[in-house]
Amino acid sequence: MESTSSHKQSCTENGTGCGAGWRWLARRVNADAQALIAAVQNGTCIIRNVERESPSSAASAGVFLTSWLLWILPTVFPAKTDEVALVYAAAAAIMTTEPTYINSEPSPATQKLSVLEGPVDPPLVDLTLGELLELQTYQHGNQECLVIPWTGARWTYNELSQQSSSLSQALLDMGIGVGDRVAIMAGNCEQYAAVFFAVAKIGAILVILNNTYTPTEAMYGLKFSDTKVFFTTPQIGRLDQTQLLQQLENKKTSPKVVMLRGDESGKYQTYDELVNIGRRQSHQRLYQAMSKVLPHQVVNLQFTSGTTGLPKAAMLTHHNLVNNSRFIGDRMRLTPTDILCCPPPLFHCFGLVLGLLAIVTHGGKVVYPAEIFDIQATLRSISDERCTAVHGVPAMFDSLFQAQWPEDFNCNDLRTGIIAGAPVPRYLMELLVNRFGMTEFTSSYGLTEASPTCFNAFTDDSIDKRLTTVGTLMPHAKAKIVDRDGNIVPVGARGELCIGGYQLQAGYWNNSEKTSETMIRDASGVLWLHTGDEAVFDESGYCSITGRFKDIIIRGGENIYPLEIEERLMAHPTISRAIVVGLKNKHYGEVVGAFVELAENHQKPSFEELKDWCRKRLGGHKAPAHVFWLGEDDVPATVPLTGSGKVRKFEMAKLGDELLKKQATSSKL
Repeated sequence: MESTSSHKQSCTENGTGCGAGWRWLARRVNADAQALIAAVQNGTCIIRNVERESPSSAASAGVFLTSWLLWILPTVFPAKTDEVALVYAAAAAIMTTEPTYINSEPSPATQKLSVLEGPVDPPLVDLTLGELLELQTYQHGNQECLVIPWTGARWTYNELSQQSSSLSQALLDMGIGVGDRVAIMAGNCEQYAAVFFAVAKIGAILVILNNTYTPTEAMYGLKFSDTKVFFTTPQIGRLDQTQLLQQLENKKTSPKVVMLRGDESGKYQTYDELVNIGRRQSHQRLYQAMSKVLPHQVVNLQFTSGTTGLPKAAMLTHHNLVNNSRFIGDRMRLTPTDILCCPPPLFHCFGLVLGLLAIVTHGGKVVYPAEIFDIQATLRSISDERCTAVHGVPAMFDSLFQAQWPEDFNCNDLRTGIIAGAPVPRYLMELLVNRFGMTEFTSSYGLTEASPTCFNAFTDDSIDKRLTTVGTLMPHAKAKIVDRDGNIVPVGARGELCIGGYQLQAGYWNNSEKTSETMIRDASGVLWLHTGDEAVFDESGYCSITGRFKDIIIRGGENIYPLEIEERLMAHPTISRAIVVGLKNKHYGEVVGAFVELAENHQKPSFEELKDWCRKRLGGHKAPAHVFWLGEDDVPATVPLTGSGKVRKFEMAKLGDELLKKQATSSKL
């Protein structure tokens, strides 16, 4: 074995970045580098070759080295020897290195076109989800990671790692391997997190099904993905799964069903049984399986909650999820002392990536209050667990503020959290600060196909920026805004938001047509995801989402944006909800139609009063030409929603057109 000094010298001679990276690693572990040499003798030649082609920073070289080490460790060292422990310490040091925050207020853009590139610091890391969990377990093993008040579970990082590893070994025994699909449909529980990491560790793909799916929709997802094993529960909240389970029993090609919890029938194998089987297996097979998993392999099939047609399954990779969750936590300034209350569901990227993974990458603790969203359980969790952060969509926060709080409720520790998923009214953001004390709340924008977060505010951005924008572009991402012809619009002009960079999905599962429609490569070779969302950039690079690109109402050749009309209508004291759509009109092509809900204990205003209310702030052409009251005159009281709570506006527009036709027919009679 060559000496430490000669090894460092040879590395330096063949690439200054590599040499600096080696010395940086040795300093970070605060130990003699001798113990690392045995593991990296074969790896340094790889690094040297990379360095010859493209010299990188010291930190990037260190990250590359660590990624390579974590890949070979299970094979080289089946047990955690001192050498392995030292390497894990080095890797943990890299993962917990705080990013460089130059200034959360970006410098004014020099370009006049709406094109942005995110920061290049901190560097991307090449880790699988299994490696990430092992890394954080080494660093924070005895610290609580996952708290589920409704089941009583309080798992440390050690427990989560052990549970997922045992389940991984049981899945290997069942013949599940790289690329095989394993599905899950369940509420928020500790077993959900274990399944997520277990499937990832062996290179299989987790098919995540929405809890609100009907049996028909769930069967479609299972068949479409060719799932081999299906984890579920007999009931999810109030949703009885009996019909779905009966359909699965009647099909010969159905996947094997495993009950996560609550099965008293004895028909199915259970999660606990699989974990017990896995515990009796040798770890050697799992280590070998983990060594074959690469960061750029697909790990999740995440069904999108689109507002048209059948849901599409976005293929997300380890690389996508590990890095996006790191950057999310960085924007929130998360540390191992933070405790996040996360009521959004784990079947959604909000609960899984912004919740579980953002916490795991920063060594903190996440609390899932209930199986499905429960107002009182969420309030109790915030208070009892002394949470420092809370996530939610606007409707969740609105419900929390309208509820009766427990007498002993305490939210003094709350400082941050993310509100996203739908347009956020100003009054709601003000309540976050004034009632919850979330002075460091952040606004955010993302979509499933981008893993998911693209823009996020910093905790120290001005209140006005956090109220009116979704923040600035995330590290290593690209963004542009284009018109209907694909031309980049000037800064300050609205258009369709397009995203590029490391976080883009690998495509839609078994749907090349939709993939090519949504993901388009430009003349310079850059791949862009067309989001379908309408946005605008300001001179400093802050982004505001102004609506759905397809929802724009074109009245007589003039673009009208539904969101601003909805916000104006909801500012009226008698209106609790407003949905604005374009309705067919022979003269103008389209006119503004509004579906509104009357607030409790209020008298309904006249049509003219609402039109005048809109005209005071908006142009006359933006005032509704037609107003429909939810729950009255053949208008349903409920609104059609996607699984994640988005309004199916095309259905509302169709309903409006049908109501107008009916009115026209009645008037002729």
